[in-house]
Amino acid sequence: MASPSFAIPARPTRRFRRDGVEYEGEVLFVCQPEDSPERDLEGLVAAVLADGPYRYGDFLDLPMALYLARDEETGDVFRISVRDGTVRLHVLPATDPAGLRAFYDRLVDRSSAGWRVERQIDR
Repeated sequence: MASPSFAIPARPTRRFRRDGVEYEGEVLFVCQPEDSPERDLEGLVAAVLADGPYRYGDFLDLPMALYLARDEETGDVFRISVRDGTVRLHVLPATDPAGLRAFYDRLVDRSSAGWRVERQIDR
């Protein structure tokens, strides 16, 4: 199977408001297990993050798993969510493909499933 591309053709822009941060535009990589679907995607993502080289935090009051992660090797910061049987990698303004690729490779290494990746862009 061909290796997926994590090219980022457009980046979200960040605006600071009085009550927080807002992003315009979105680039999202949706990673979906094939063949033998992973039953515990939240556990898989948590294990990848815990094994490093990540510094991360989760958003506890949400109905789904959502992490903000920094890859200490590549310096990339991105969000990771688990939703509807998929792992979603959310691009932030300074995210580079290397950090996304590294996370994906670690996800694949810890899983017995094949994976399909779809890039979604919302401008």
